[in-house]
Amino acid sequence: MNTYILNIETATTNCSVSLSKDGETIVLKEDNDENYSHAERLHVYIDAVLKEEQITSKELAAVSVSKGPGSYTGLRIGVSAAKGLCYGLDKPLISVPTLEALAHQVKAEEGGVIVAMLDARRMEVYSAIYNSDYKEIRETQAEILDESAFCDYLDKGLVYFVGTGVEKTKTLIKHPNARFVEGKLPSSNDMGAIANSKYKKSDTEDVAYFEPYYLKDFVALKPKPKS
Repeated sequence: MNTYILNIETATTNCSVSLSKDGETIVLKEDNDENYSHAERLHVYIDAVLKEEQITSKELAAVSVSKGPGSYTGLRIGVSAAKGLCYGLDKPLISVPTLEALAHQVKAEEGGVIVAMLDARRMEVYSAIYNSDYKEIRETQAEILDESAFCDYLDKGLVYFVGTGVEKTKTLIKHPNARFVEGKLPSSNDMGAIANSKYKKSDTEDVAYFEPYYLKDFVALKPKPKS
């Protein structure tokens, strides 16, 4: 029996919906609109991917959603839609880390690492680091960029930077091992395999209590002085 999963990605300006079958994307609808048209387009895209494959929402095994970090408004719209579908259809909810899916847009050489990053305020980015097999080797962090950022990884081998934080990163980092993969946004096209793997392990969320990771949750704060 085929495992159909509906994948929703709204963490950035890219409103993206895909239908995957057994971990492979079979239908994709997305549009990058800097005005954040997610509220108008998301449900249209959901209906479109189901109709294109000629299945009903009841035939879905699960719904997966990009969990953040990302835009507060975008994540809220995507998660609300996903939770609504799961409630109405009595289907499991799967969360996919936004940066993990983004990292899958890069094919790194063995031994190289991938820095998936989203732009934040001023010279700040939100990033996570993965090896060439897409295993997380450093969790999501907020950091202020400077010329020495990520030098521990750059000094050891190739580092591939991908995501909306690349433009300002490339103005600062001039290391010969830096590789900048430009023009990439988080996409539901990269969520199917991750979601399918989680579904097989019953790695799902509590629909009632699930909340996405908003950017504000990752604001770097100075430690309080010890009293």
